[in-house]
Amino acid sequence: MAAYMITSTLRRVLLVAKHASFQSRCCVASSRVQYSTVYDSNEKTFDKILIANRGEIACRVMKTCKKMGIKTVAVHSDVDASAVHVKMADEAVCVGPAPTNKSYLNMDAIMDAIRKTGSQAVHPGYGFLSENKEFAKRLAAEDVVFIGPDTHAIHAMGDKIESKLLAKAANVNVIPGFDGVVENVEDAVKIAGEIGYPVMIKASAGGGGKGMRIAWNDDETREGFRLSSQEAASSFGDDRLLIEKFVDNPRHIEIQVLADKHGNALWLNERECSIQRRNQKVVEEAPSTFLDPETRRAMGEQAVQLAKAVQYSSAGTVEFLVDSNKNFYFLEMNTRLQVEHPITECITGLDLVQQMIRVAKGFPLLHKQEDIPINGWAIESRVYAEDPYKSFGLPSIGRLSQYQEPIHLPKVRVDSGIQEGSDISIYYDPMISKLVTYGATRAEALQRMEAALDNYVIRGVTHNIPLLREIITHPRFISGDITTNFLPEEYPEGFKGHQLTSEGRRELVATAAALYVSAQLRSQRFLGNLRVSTTPQEQRQWELCVELEKGSHTVAVSRSGSTFTVEVDGVTVEVSGEWNLASALLPVTINRTPRVLQCLSRDAGGDITLQYLGTQFKVRVLSQLVSTLSAHMPEKVPEDTSSILRSPMPGSVVAVSVKPGDVVAEGQEICVIEAMKMQNSLIAAKAAKVKSVHCKAGETVGEGDLLVQLE
Repeated sequence: MAAYMITSTLRRVLLVAKHASFQSRCCVASSRVQYSTVYDSNEKTFDKILIANRGEIACRVMKTCKKMGIKTVAVHSDVDASAVHVKMADEAVCVGPAPTNKSYLNMDAIMDAIRKTGSQAVHPGYGFLSENKEFAKRLAAEDVVFIGPDTHAIHAMGDKIESKLLAKAANVNVIPGFDGVVENVEDAVKIAGEIGYPVMIKASAGGGGKGMRIAWNDDETREGFRLSSQEAASSFGDDRLLIEKFVDNPRHIEIQVLADKHGNALWLNERECSIQRRNQKVVEEAPSTFLDPETRRAMGEQAVQLAKAVQYSSAGTVEFLVDSNKNFYFLEMNTRLQVEHPITECITGLDLVQQMIRVAKGFPLLHKQEDIPINGWAIESRVYAEDPYKSFGLPSIGRLSQYQEPIHLPKVRVDSGIQEGSDISIYYDPMISKLVTYGATRAEALQRMEAALDNYVIRGVTHNIPLLREIITHPRFISGDITTNFLPEEYPEGFKGHQLTSEGRRELVATAAALYVSAQLRSQRFLGNLRVSTTPQEQRQWELCVELEKGSHTVAVSRSGSTFTVEVDGVTVEVSGEWNLASALLPVTINRTPRVLQCLSRDAGGDITLQYLGTQFKVRVLSQLVSTLSAHMPEKVPEDTSSILRSPMPGSVVAVSVKPGDVVAEGQEICVIEAMKMQNSLIAAKAAKVKSVHCKAGETVGEGDLLVQLE
């Protein structure tokens, strides 16, 4: 155990448990920990808590439980038997096979695990059963404490239709829309027309972006109704939908609330969550650059009004849409711990998991509203196993062959539930971790996030670090001028990775050339000596050809100690650093600017893949002779993809809409693939006749699998 000393006025001690398989650390500013657990040995809570979840949130809850001296129980599916959260717990119980409805959503199996282990309370994390009132009722019936709000609050706020009516009654600003349940497709079209386009179609019992679609016309309403109802049924077991006015160009800003069973309720400031793709958050920060103190107070007070109206007790989040004039509208209330809660912990110093446990045991809150600070700035990037070049992120699966979190950097926190060797499967959310950086100012937090992303080593799966780094370094994001439309507005043709400037191109070419020369020099030596003793004096100058993005650059390289001087296109670039070709990270200085690159692959033929400024670039470094000869090699003809449809992601086939012999129009739906509980409609790229169909409903497909051939 290691202890960090906290100022005596705060009377806080943070005990950090060291687990070989769990590397999350909290943010540290100067000598003060940015969130801490107030541990009072006289304040008895629970002896044993079962965490009805998996992955990073299960690990996060266990961290606080261990600091509080509480034993923990993990539940897991059979494929998660070796997961980090299972290793971290004091006890673990298998609750079924991989599919969520047979394991993590299997209430009977989880109730059996509670009885078997003698758990006194259950923390549900987020997702799965966290907002399931039936689960909370079953726990109450067996005298097991649900670490969350009472069932009436879950019911009231978990149903978007009822929550909207309650919000109105509590004098909370709401979005105009239809307050009832949409019965069918034609009813949806009629209601959308009455409200006026654009409209938002959303699952009544939903959350996390699932079961949500924006419709701009009748056809999109029909398609949105079908796909959203299917997603809602799959994710929440409830296919009811509602429709409301879509607020164009809004910000998504949410208020963290905390309430006890004694009528006390606080708002813990806001989180800006406007950077989204497919209605799912990607980058969050606290506080928001947009809110002034008056608007912040008004939103906080309305959030507390709503919490008190439903007699809420525990941590919860009230989400708002905020327009350009700072008018704000109630969106929904999440009656659970949010994914992005770490950034609130960083700026307030509160451990929200501990607060939930205290409230669940019946203790009153220790703080007053005037005690809640905004200290510094925190930013969270959600690191996913996704391909950001496909719709800003379609799931990727695989095994983490190499994994290294950037926790060696100051004021960096990584909440994860995986380790090197972990599998990312099609069954669960593809989140790898939540990467959080803290600073005294926003600029400082952003600078640390940039460094943390560059130092994050992930191998074996495709990940979204290229997109995350481009977002946090984008001039518009840095200025704070963002809305929920940021990604489609800035990347209307889709995300293409970092676009190299002339200077960036020279930096990358020079670094690749220096890396190539360094590898050549190393191959000539053995145990510090030249392999061939009769070799003349070691070469110090090289003429090379570097190919990058269909361009070819003739470069001249000279070396002096650990510094390489590279002439690229008539411009001199200095690259220096202590090269360790076996390391995943390559810290270098390029023209006096420190950078961290990653060498993802390198072969004897001169092909090198470098991660530079977050994006992977394929570079080929050749000698002048080899370059001249390679110009005579035939090029591989790319596959004509207009006549075939391949799966863009791993998943399962929900529906196939065509059969051999059918004639399809351009843009017509061919099949629907579900991945991580999200429905994705795949369409024809051109008008053609269906030649063959290679999939059927219920089958599992991998990324790149052939689905349909067209003539």
